[in-house]
Amino acid sequence: MTWLTWPGRLLVFALWFAKEVIVCNLTVLRDNVTPGQNSTPGIVRLPTRCRTDGEVTLLGALITLTPGTLTLGTNVVGSGTRVLFVHGMYNSGAEDLRSDLEEMESRMLHAVRRRGDGR
Repeated sequence: MTWLTWPGRLLVFALWFAKEVIVCNLTVLRDNVTPGQNSTPGIVRLPTRCRTDGEVTLLGALITLTPGTLTLGTNVVGSGTRVLFVHGMYNSGAEDLRSDLEEMESRMLHAVRRRGDGR
């Protein structure tokens, strides 16, 4: 991967993210128009691989833009690892939510870093 492929990686990520937003919108819509409540809300602590404040901000914004998830806050732990606290509504458990968020982070870092070293 080189900086020459960077625009293509950004486009692929944008398309993937648009698909995720549509799928999540349908999940929330289905839960709201059907009887009962199918959500399983929870909060996870997500240590990130983000190196800059810009990457953390972008990841937090993308998480919040996705229906059913909300970035609650951030922290930096002693080793310099940036941590996000995320509320999710439609995952079976904390590990499932964390796994989905880690996939989003990997795809985002792969797209925004010019050399594509996010994975």
